[in-house]
Amino acid sequence: MSKAQTLSAADRAKLEGLIGHDFAEKERLDRALTHASARTEKGGNYERLEFLGDRVLGLCIAELLFRTFGTAGEGELSVRLNQLVSAETCAAVADELNLHLYIRTGADVKKLTGKRMMNVRADVVESMIAAIYLDGGLEVARRFILRYWQGRAVRADGAKRDAKTELQEWSHAKFGVTPIYRVDERSGPDHDPRFKVTVEVAGIKPETGVERSKRAAEQVAATKMLEREGIWQQSPAGKLTGQ
Repeated sequence: MSKAQTLSAADRAKLEGLIGHDFAEKERLDRALTHASARTEKGGNYERLEFLGDRVLGLCIAELLFRTFGTAGEGELSVRLNQLVSAETCAAVADELNLHLYIRTGADVKKLTGKRMMNVRADVVESMIAAIYLDGGLEVARRFILRYWQGRAVRADGAKRDAKTELQEWSHAKFGVTPIYRVDERSGPDHDPRFKVTVEVAGIKPETGVERSKRAAEQVAATKMLEREGIWQQSPAGKLTGQ
């Protein structure tokens, strides 16, 4: 979409169909799709909307998880929340909506690639949620969020990530700190080494893992801590899974 244009009537109608809401104030949708690099006549962009949309999304996802996972503890809910409101998930929703066809940007943004471009797509989704909320209220915003996030929330139940990633997100949410891993000991011959690694999270008891590589020992230690803290539980077959 050209940076000098607003949405055409046909494009707006198509996007409103995907959103599930007809905007009473059409300029809200235009602003939600306008990056700060675009030079528009009114000078408006999505930065303030992004701030609000992030909070609306977090509230609706927290409520969705609270209702969906009735036996999950606070730690597990926090991990799931962080995953569902992440830039990766928001960018995936943007791709599902083909928002790249509608975003107004300047020449500088057209040069962005990789993670920075992913962040732009994620930001636009959050700004659009704010525009929906301001135009139609919380129930309309929640309806949009459920349409694109509910399935992702359920699928995430069987998509357990590695223990180190899970522990890091949980410790950030719970304590505001990053786990620290320390190699305590290396033993055994070169062809069959054993690494003893301790993971520490400020405020709780550390855990230790022993394996044939440093990385594998870190995963064991992280897994033990997740299990001990009730974030993961052990299945009857012995495999660690989410609650």
